[in-house]
Amino acid sequence: MKIKDSVILVTGASSGLGLETSLVLAAHGAKLVIAARGAAALERAAASLREFTEAVAVPADVSDDAEGIVAAGIARFGRIDALVNNASELGPSPMPRLDALRWQDFERILRVNALAPLHLSQLVLPAMRARGQGVIMNISSDAGVNAYPGWGGYGASKAALEHVSRTLAAELDGSGVRVLCVDPGDMNTTMHQLAEPGV
Repeated sequence: MKIKDSVILVTGASSGLGLETSLVLAAHGAKLVIAARGAAALERAAASLREFTEAVAVPADVSDDAEGIVAAGIARFGRIDALVNNASELGPSPMPRLDALRWQDFERILRVNALAPLHLSQLVLPAMRARGQGVIMNISSDAGVNAYPGWGGYGASKAALEHVSRTLAAELDGSGVRVLCVDPGDMNTTMHQLAEPGV
């Protein structure tokens, strides 16, 4: 799939990795559908993208309104060629050990980090399969593979995302739709600072 003129949906795109990814895609000619919870920051991000390309901002929580996000992109551009599931939830800051993690907080982490990416994928996949091409990229973490004290809730959600990605890739083999799971490594982002204040 060529990036130029492709319609790419990026979640968690108002800052950090999501914004930087969107800027690179925009510079290569992609049309962007960007989603995040903070409307003001998201609109600033969209304004920066519009210096390079067409972009629509959809202020929404991926765990609550996946349908609305995808519908907004299709209403504007007619299709979604690629999906970057970047939106992520850490949980409480500083991050508690598992024996102190409230189940309600863990549920929220799982909804954003594992369930929402699968839901969004399910929404865009029928059209991708019909066209015989498409890309789904899920952003993971080494916390999904390695056990770090305090990172248990987040890590478990990313482990789930890793397995969802591998299984979906196997199920879509031969369809022309690729599923990738990427660990970007440590980054100097607001999210990482919230995870480990003072580090």
